Amino acid sequence: MVNYEDVVSAAHQISSVVHHTPVFQSQTLNAMLGIDVFFKGEHLQRTGSFKFRGAYNALSRLSMEQRKSGVIAFSSGNHAQGVALAAQLLKIPAVICMPTDAPAVKVTATLGYGAEVIRYDRMTQNRETFAAEIANKRGLTLIPPYDHPHIIAGQGTLALELIAAVPNLDALFVPVGGGGLISGCAIAAHGVDPHIRVYGIEPEQADDTARSFRSGVRTAIAAPDTIADGLRVNAPGVLTFPLVQEHVRDIITVSEADIRAGTRYIYERLKQVIEPSAGTGPGALLAGKVPAGVRRLGVVLCGGNVEPQTLGSLWDDVS
Repeated sequence: MVNYEDVVSAAHQISSVVHHTPVFQSQTLNAMLGIDVFFKGEHLQRTGSFKFRGAYNALSRLSMEQRKSGVIAFSSGNHAQGVALAAQLLKIPAVICMPTDAPAVKVTATLGYGAEVIRYDRMTQNRETFAAEIANKRGLTLIPPYDHPHIIAGQGTLALELIAAVPNLDALFVPVGGGGLISGCAIAAHGVDPHIRVYGIEPEQADDTARSFRSGVRTAIAAPDTIADGLRVNAPGVLTFPLVQEHVRDIITVSEADIRAGTRYIYERLKQVIEPSAGTGPGALLAGKVPAGVRRLGVVLCGGNVEPQTLGSLWDDVS
């Protein structure tokens, strides 16, 4: 299991290569909600998302033999880019398995970082099995997107930064896909202050973690279809789900309309381009889903890798 000391260690491990991303506020939003909201801008992280944190932490701890042989990862885009850049910096060969419907901007960036990209159909092929077969054939080390102790610890470093910049937070809103980000952030938050409430924000159309959280058992759903492509996971992680159960107060789900509205709001009011996965937290705010008693709230903007067509389509339903 991952603990607070692992997150602190990860912070030291990656401190020289990551961006210490800024915190934003919207006074208009604060006035509307009657609370103080602090947005952690991980869309301005290297590769455009928080994923670089965990990827570099994991790859930098590999043995020399593992580095020489190379690594493989599977991802719709952000973990792909994080692993690709970390591998480039550490001079490790990297193979990335990406779904055929992955956003073109993410595929192009992954290739640009020097990784080999192999495509698969996420509707008919299991990505874990697909990547494992290639790993076995080539002798590569698999770096999963969330079910890995060093990945979880690395992602939690952003919460350490946020809490250091903004003390006395009551709660955190963290997007939920496989659970690596929220697990790491919750461990970090509770290592600093056990009273901070951590809430996962998840698309209604990809609510595997919400269902699992309610039932107490990891529950799989059909391949989800949501504009938040970074959160298209059909079951929470084996390692991450127990951490979610231990540290997370609740999972809040948001509609596709909420996600679109949240993404638009950040663009229009803060002049920041985020991807729809990052729009889940702002979407929950605009939908009136702030839990009672929360006065100072940290919201993670997890990434900014969005295709221009998707960004433009966010205004299609606005009259």
